[in-house]
Amino acid sequence: MIIRLAEEKDMEQLTKMRWDFTMEYDVSKKGASYTDFETECHSFLKSVIKNNQWYIWVAEDNKEIVSHIYINLVQKVPRPGRVTYPFAYMTNVYTTPAYRNKGIGSRVLSTINRWAKENNIEFVIVWPSEEGTNYYKKNGYQHCTEPMEYFPS
Repeated sequence: MIIRLAEEKDMEQLTKMRWDFTMEYDVSKKGASYTDFETECHSFLKSVIKNNQWYIWVAEDNKEIVSHIYINLVQKVPRPGRVTYPFAYMTNVYTTPAYRNKGIGSRVLSTINRWAKENNIEFVIVWPSEEGTNYYKKNGYQHCTEPMEYFPS
């Protein structure tokens, strides 16, 4: 098992995994067009794989991506009296069904946790599903006060 950052050559697999993830958990999307989604997802992946704002961590087994976690760095406005570091927003955490409950997702998350520490990331935030809460807790994450939201109409 290799844990590494995604590359352009991974776009097809990452697109298919995002599709599978959505179809597994959101039945309301069953009628969506894969072709339309593929175009949008490829455009997104092509731009973010080359920048330093997004980091897509993957677990690869025999050249097949079996797990991934997307990290978006959010730069903070500097504050007097301290060095300001970015925080990380974690999203799109997914392991293919055949590889679940084997510790692979935890290995990817541990890699990210080390990377965050080494790169002075102030904190990592994730909004877990109810079933994912224990996964994060066993990997050192803790509940925090819920943020406020605004949904423009």
